[in-house]
Amino acid sequence: MEITAKLKHLRMAPRKVRVVANLIKGLNIDQARAQLRALPKRASGPVLKTLNSAVANAEHNFQLSKDNLYIAKIFVDGGPMLKRWMPRAMGRASAIQKKTSHLTVILGERIAAKAVKKAIKAKAVQTKQVPETALEKTAAEKIKSAPRAEKKEAIAKERAGGFAKRMFRRKSV
Repeated sequence: MEITAKLKHLRMAPRKVRVVANLIKGLNIDQARAQLRALPKRASGPVLKTLNSAVANAEHNFQLSKDNLYIAKIFVDGGPMLKRWMPRAMGRASAIQKKTSHLTVILGERIAAKAVKKAIKAKAVQTKQVPETALEKTAAEKIKSAPRAEKKEAIAKERAGGFAKRMFRRKSV
């Protein structure tokens, strides 16, 4: 069972976040939390928050114990870059790239156990069946009862003058 949590558009360079992410890869949850709390890097805060979110997902959605979980995968991808300009000498400007990161934490189980996924969504899908309205039924009956000739005439009326209508309803540029 894999439990995922994602953090997108983190305003830190992926290279700096990867240092923290690689440090906790493969650790148990408690060990990883202890490492992140003691680490003086700025990226440790968002990584810890994402890890806590993944643990909460496992406990709430799958009723898994956090003692049995470990960090199976953790990876950092680059996000969109914010382009900025820095003034330089003699009226010039040089480009600055403010990089962002996408962090993904995937938890796994040390000892595989049966996970109980909530069946709330399944119940909602089964109970929610919308009956057709009376107007839709009558429209469907009219279409079915009309012979082919009448259908062809209706289609021909819609298409009549099609080119002219399309040409002259356009906005002039």
